[in-house]
Amino acid sequence: MIAHLTLEIRIEAAHSLKDKRQVVRSLKDRLRASFNVSVAELDPSHLWNQATIGVVSVSHSRDYLDGLMKNVERAATRIANNLGAEITDSFVEYL
Repeated sequence: MIAHLTLEIRIEAAHSLKDKRQVVRSLKDRLRASFNVSVAELDPSHLWNQATIGVVSVSHSRDYLDGLMKNVERAATRIANNLGAEITDSFVEYL
């Protein structure tokens, strides 16, 4: 099984693309370190206040992946709030 979590982020604290990149990089690094998942920015746009992040993990158990993605989403929400951003939408797909 493969789980793919998509996070839509609004970064109100960002006033430039540099600010956006700093928030996105910090969020990606913290999620990777905490959960050992693959994380990447999807559809990189030049809007300084929006980002889409993809998180992927592979396991033989869908239950494990479901719990993992819920924990990742909670952590991402907490991390984003600390960085001056917020998760506006999220959804998980299983392949």
